Amino acid sequence: MDEPQALAAFAALAQEHRLRLVRSLVTAGPDGMASGVLADAVGVSAATVSHHLKELSHAGLVASRREGRSIIYSAVYPVLSDLIAFLMRDCCQGHPEVCAPAMAALANCCPPNGETACA
Repeated sequence: MDEPQALAAFAALAQEHRLRLVRSLVTAGPDGMASGVLADAVGVSAATVSHHLKELSHAGLVASRREGRSIIYSAVYPVLSDLIAFLMRDCCQGHPEVCAPAMAALANCCPPNGETACA
């Protein structure tokens, strides 16, 4: 990930409802969630959630697919991982022990059996 991509991602996340949407989608896993369910989870109208999901999609943080009459949104885990890697790339100028708590926190969120939710 380069700096312009990181800036676009952070700009998209720098809004309360968008951050909640991404966190809900990360929690939902690769199967994702329907836009109506997301609207209820975040506490906004369908029109509002649609606007926010469009912004997150433009930043590459969420993807959508149609299932019947529903649009299902899911987190784009590789982009989220790249965003974290962008922040941690030059970790602590040769003192990785300073970054160890952040890395341990990430390791705790990923499935232990190698599933792709965090990949």
